[in-house]
Parts: sequence; structure tokens; C-alpha cells
Amino acid sequence: MSKILKYGIVILIGAGLWACSSVQHIEVESELLEIKAKNGKQNEITQIINPYRDSLEDEMNKIIAYAPKTFIKSRPNGSLNNWATDVVLNSQKEKLDLSGLFFCLLNYGGLRSPINQGGVTVGDIFKLMPFDNEIVIVTLPVTVLKEIGVYLKERGGEPIAGVKLINDKLIFEGKEINDFYQVQIITSDYLMNGGDNMTFFDKKTDVYYTGKLMRDVMIEEARKQDTLIWTDEQRIIFE
Repeated sequence: MSKILKYGIVILIGAGLWACSSVQHIEVESELLEIKAKNGKQNEITQIINPYRDSLEDEMNKIIAYAPKTFIKSRPNGSLNNWATDVVLNSQKEKLDLSGLFFCLLNYGGLRSPINQGGVTVGDIFKLMPFDNEIVIVTLPVTVLKEIGVYLKERGGEPIAGVKLINDKLIFEGKEINDFYQVQIITSDYLMNGGDNMTFFDKKTDVYYTGKLMRDVMIEEARKQDTLIWTDEQRIIFE
């Protein structure tokens, strides 16, 4: 995609979504100007914009995958919760210490739109994840897991992958928490910086910035899957 097209996407879709992004807020003063075409001719600005508008629409309408069912978010569990965290986790596995503790944690409010059954377009993923949030891998002391478990229970659940929550306790299949001194969490820079009151990230000991936008990774992984993997696995259980 050309740089101009990328900027177009940011302008048309990303505007007004700063609240869930870690990007600095910048105030800009603007003035509304009326532009009229002279002698019945199409004005120059419209002539410049039209080709890029067409290219943008073509890009957003590209079908990249197929959804066998509708993916929806829900608390404590949802098919969209599972898909989003699974693809983000799977995309970063080569950067993880797979012998250690790791999992993916996103936020319920960050998933903005379902993925409907049928053809899935680039635009559908933009609606799902409209924010320019970068994927980060945060290292924390293993002692913070208790705090995270309590947080998830109080919130009624958040999207997770690679771990289960039973009441307020995080469970890693085949691994005992007490055998490790740290845990890696794959998340967004927005959450790492305290978004949704995830203040436990203040205790981080290391951060790896992947340079990948979460939305771009979701698009890439959707293309790889071709038919999106739907699961209603119950990863959070309150007894």
C-alpha cells in the first residue's frame, strides 16, 4: 500500500479515536473554508482526491478471509475475544521464551466491532481494531499474576489466550507458577501504559516493542488462516 493510501486510511478511519491510543494529544486550530468550482468545472481539490478515494475503497473492500460463523465479544468469554488474542499471541511466539510463562491480554473495550459470517474484508478488521496500537511484550515479576487475576475477576473478564482464569487465579497448562520468577505478557502499548486501569504494568521489568500495529497483525493472520478459526472455549470461569 502506498504511503498516501496509508495516510488516507488514518485520516478517514482513525480520526477521533485518540482516547484508546497511546499517541500524544495534539490540539490543532483550523478554519472552515468554502470551496466552489468555477465555470461548472470540477474543482482542483476534488480532482486530486478522487483517485485516492477510489484506491482506498478498493483496499478496504478486499476480501482477505472467510468467517464460518459470526465472531462476537462477550464477558467473560466470547468467540471474538478468543480469535483476537489467539492471532496476536501466535504472531509473536517466535519472540517468546516458550519454556517460560506467557500469555496474551487485551481489553474488551478495544474490540469495537464483530466479524460477521461470510467474507471478511480489510475494512472489517479496521472496524474491529481502529486504533494505531503497537503490540508489545512486557516482562513482569511472577508475583504480579495474583494482582492480575484479581483485576480480571473484578472486571468480569478480559480477552486472554495462553492461560485460563478460574475465579481469580491464573492457570497455565502444564506449568506451575511457583517454578518461575517472571512472566511475559503480549498486549498493546495502550494497556501497558495504564489503559483500562491496568496499573499492574507499572511493575514491568522489561518491554520489547515489536514495531507491529495490532490491526496490521490481525489482517496478516486473517489472510494466513483463510477461514477464520472460530472457538467458544471457556477460558474464564467464575464458580
